[in-house]
Amino acid sequence: MGAGLTAAGLEHLHAVAEAHVGDALVPGLVAMVAKGEQVHVETLGALALGGAPVARDSIFRIASTTKPITAAATLALVGEGLFELDEPVDRLLPELAERQVLRRIDGPLDDTIPAARAVTARDLLTFTFGFGVAMEMFTSPTPLPIVEAADALRLATIGPPNPEVQPDPDTWIANLGSLPLLAQPGERWLYNTGAQVLGVLLARAAGQPLAEVLRTRLFDPLGMRDTGFWTTQTGRLATAYQATPEGLVAWDQPGGTWCHPRLLVTARQACSPPLTTCWHLPGCCCAAVTR
Repeated sequence: MGAGLTAAGLEHLHAVAEAHVGDALVPGLVAMVAKGEQVHVETLGALALGGAPVARDSIFRIASTTKPITAAATLALVGEGLFELDEPVDRLLPELAERQVLRRIDGPLDDTIPAARAVTARDLLTFTFGFGVAMEMFTSPTPLPIVEAADALRLATIGPPNPEVQPDPDTWIANLGSLPLLAQPGERWLYNTGAQVLGVLLARAAGQPLAEVLRTRLFDPLGMRDTGFWTTQTGRLATAYQATPEGLVAWDQPGGTWCHPRLLVTARQACSPPLTTCWHLPGCCCAAVTR
């Protein structure tokens, strides 16, 4: 084992982190490195272009990092005996019972065969339950029928998140259940949707909103006091940006303006309260470094 953090190493960390900050990159960031009892934190840039400087306790959206958080909560509820990893989800998610599966991912929605078996929580955890983002969706010259159907039902699961259009969890899962699967359960890995379905499963299993499930099983016990679906401390919250050929465009702002990459700017509550309908995982906010 080495002697620990060195001045030369920390200088290199600073240079590497600083190279990622700029008007065409990210406005600011927090970086941390630790070895043993040694902890070093870098705070660089601003919370928004031309905005206040980043601080150690600034809050950032954690986006897809919510997937492992949801996975941890899933295992916590399994540990409580609320459901089993390998039992069919039909008891808690009857909308996903007796699935039909497309013969071809690019085929018409009525060209299906019955699912070989039921969907399980393990399938949802491993993104193999049969629905999600596939590479074929990006290489097809025209939108696949299943993609068009998912968009029409406002699932916001194939492509970037869009809290502006998403319905409540029960309506969302019912809409998803009206579509065929893209693959047999356990057959192939398909990104994203499994985590969203778990959000509904956990809420129903615990009899609590997903935000409460995460707070009581993970955030409070671990002292993650600045992690949740919204924050009242918007002065600490960084603006999220979308990279475009013309530069950075504000995507999700602390004051409540949401800009879907494919839509015009529309008002929503972002990470500000009350955000009562934000159950969708990518809406979570998190303090990068608070301790």
